[in-house]
Amino acid sequence: MVKSSMNRMLVGNGLFYPIIGFASFIAFLYLSFGNLWVNYSKEINLSFVERNGTQFIVEGKAFYINGWNSYWLMDHAADYTTRPRIRTMLQAGAKMGLTVCRTWAFNDGGYNALQISPGKFDEKVFRALDHVIAEARRNGIRLILSLVNNLQAYGGKTQYVKWAWEEGVALSSSNDSFFYDPSIRRYFKSYVKTVLTRRNIYTGIEYRDDPTIFAWELINEPRCMTDPSGDTLQDWIEEMSTFVKSIDRKHLLTVGLEGFYGPKSPKRTAANPEFWAADLGSDFVRNSILSTVDFASVHVYPDHWFKHKNFEEMLKFAAKWMLSHIEDGDRELKKPVLFTEFGLSNNDDFEPAQRDRFLKLVLEVIYMSAKRNRSGAGSFFWQFLVEKMERFSDEYGIVPWESPSTYRLITEQSCKLAKVHGLLPTQIDHLKNFCAPRN
Repeated sequence: MVKSSMNRMLVGNGLFYPIIGFASFIAFLYLSFGNLWVNYSKEINLSFVERNGTQFIVEGKAFYINGWNSYWLMDHAADYTTRPRIRTMLQAGAKMGLTVCRTWAFNDGGYNALQISPGKFDEKVFRALDHVIAEARRNGIRLILSLVNNLQAYGGKTQYVKWAWEEGVALSSSNDSFFYDPSIRRYFKSYVKTVLTRRNIYTGIEYRDDPTIFAWELINEPRCMTDPSGDTLQDWIEEMSTFVKSIDRKHLLTVGLEGFYGPKSPKRTAANPEFWAADLGSDFVRNSILSTVDFASVHVYPDHWFKHKNFEEMLKFAAKWMLSHIEDGDRELKKPVLFTEFGLSNNDDFEPAQRDRFLKLVLEVIYMSAKRNRSGAGSFFWQFLVEKMERFSDEYGIVPWESPSTYRLITEQSCKLAKVHGLLPTQIDHLKNFCAPRN
């Protein structure tokens, strides 16, 4: 009866339809954007990662990283049907005690391109990257964001050269002109500035001010084979690292190297996998020692680099390779060294037990470095996927929770690093009880 009287009063005063309309509008807002309020309202207090000599520092404590690669996050966030995979992967990483994910902040030309043409961006894809960063923050995961690819996948150097060629300003059709063509350098600088100053629509924070971003990576696996002396690549690294620092001095910066020693390095024959590695136009120490580069990066793929070594020989090389670069970090660079990619392919001769042995070796080298406060500051498995992503996999990809032995090794590493330097606040909920029996 009260309800009936109220209805008559609203209708009589002409308020019924405006109120219904307002309620419908609120419902529309919730259905359209409610997930923003739900997904990103939980505040995670992340601080910027800093560097003190050969160590990363978080809130006054040494920070050694158990991390992973999922390069596909932005690409999948651009499609609402695949966007849930981002949360699934980041939540799973957090539950394993992982702290940093390395992923692409580029897609130049082609499908789901972030940069459609020089200086022109797809706002939908930029919002996808916003989502990745906001979701990482929500799960207490930091990100290494790579800015361009040396390889052709997702555009890379090839796309930049193609753009310059189509506009009639290219000096050469060589992919390596990416490093020395003034027009292409301007393209890349414009891209970098746009990304670094982007304001996240979900968090309201500019990327350059967001501690969710652990570091910027200039380029994935740079090589300039047309100049094996290394001078061309070195000049590009100097210019671009200085440019990044002119815009963003809060975040750490790395080059994105594979770790090969150049032709003038005393380690070119003793430490490189084979003779070809010295002729790729890069040099680990020379490229990494610049004051504008905060830490060095190395990749570890012995079965990809060697065609005629057995598994035991590959393991022996991997250990030697890692220790050589940690020695460089301690003695030459005085900076942390991150092994930002490592993996063992599931080729025709693949045995899961071999992958676990390789994984265990890499993680043990990092653990011993952490125990001794050395420069080997972390490792990143290549690559982690979620279910139903087979076509995005390569011969290295795995869904970690589908391999119990591998999953156990990864989580045990998180516990071992926590035992040495303590749990981060973002790890406490996931690892405090899980690691207790191991401590």
